[in-house]
Amino acid sequence: MEIALERIAEKKLRKFTQDVFLAIGCSKDDAELAADVLLKADLRGIDSHGVARLTGYVRLWDKKRINPTPQIKVVSETPSTATIDGDAGLGLVVAPFAMKIALEKAKKCGSGWVAIKNSNHFGIAGYHALMAVEKNMIGMAMTNASPLVTPTFSKERMLGTNPICYTFPAGKYPPIVMDMATSTAANGKLEVAKRKDLPIPSGWAQDVDGKPSVDAGVVTRGGSLLPLGGDREHGSHKGYGLSAAVDIFSAVVSGANYGPWAPPFVAYLDPLNDLPGEGLGHFLGAWRVDAFRPIEDYKKNIDQWIGRFKSAERIDESQPVIIPGEPEYEAELVNRVEGIPLVQSVKDDLNTLAMRFDIEAL
Repeated sequence: MEIALERIAEKKLRKFTQDVFLAIGCSKDDAELAADVLLKADLRGIDSHGVARLTGYVRLWDKKRINPTPQIKVVSETPSTATIDGDAGLGLVVAPFAMKIALEKAKKCGSGWVAIKNSNHFGIAGYHALMAVEKNMIGMAMTNASPLVTPTFSKERMLGTNPICYTFPAGKYPPIVMDMATSTAANGKLEVAKRKDLPIPSGWAQDVDGKPSVDAGVVTRGGSLLPLGGDREHGSHKGYGLSAAVDIFSAVVSGANYGPWAPPFVAYLDPLNDLPGEGLGHFLGAWRVDAFRPIEDYKKNIDQWIGRFKSAERIDESQPVIIPGEPEYEAELVNRVEGIPLVQSVKDDLNTLAMRFDIEAL
């Protein structure tokens, strides 16, 4: 059972990650940005979407699924909306490019909306949505993903984990960050459990025959993840509906591949034939708070909202009520000082990249 962790200094891990992206042909600016997105995940304790994914991006590059020097362009535009062609670039680079456009449009129109096609895995949705908070705006980010999730009453993989994130700026408190998969768990959490040789909770996944499974490797053997809720009796139709909306916004609206045609991530590489769209899709949005009311009044009320929820009567006095995004914010405070924890298998994978690209090992 792998549970031992080694903490790596943020600066060291950041340089290593940048060096890998430079080695596959990214520009200096793009390598720094892509590394920043991955490090943000690790700093916030979302290790399923941090540097553990780095070997996956390299394998996508090996398969010529990633263009390290994309010519990202606007293909359709109105004053408040745009559609972006990511030119098969790293989603880690394409999505921030698109979010900047959404923010500019929101600055002028009150809100801005950008659909993205021909992209790849974009890291944590929270990174992109938090860009809005820096401008005193409300942010939104969503993406479709490899089909690993079954619709309610099905055993066929039709949807991705399809995460969605909303961010709300606050005053004296950290921002509210609601960043979640629309499946019962992100696939990365199964990968983390598998690396640690741990079972997964009941209700996360089912085997190829549609029977419940607690085996972290079940998806790699043809099984599937379940929509948020797990089964119909526990509300899986609601998770299914959320996932469907993310898929449609991200891919049908943008012109990317949707549903079972979404390009698989590296662990599930299949031939990409007869696809209806281009690459993976994302959908990003931003609202200017002061388009609705003065920002000072909003911040006074959002701080009151947060404070009141934090003081809600507890079931167990030792367990405080948590505001969305609070655990990740606290993890970042610790990890910036103490270093980012890596399990040995992830460190070994990264050092294999170091040998391949002749860069300094961790």
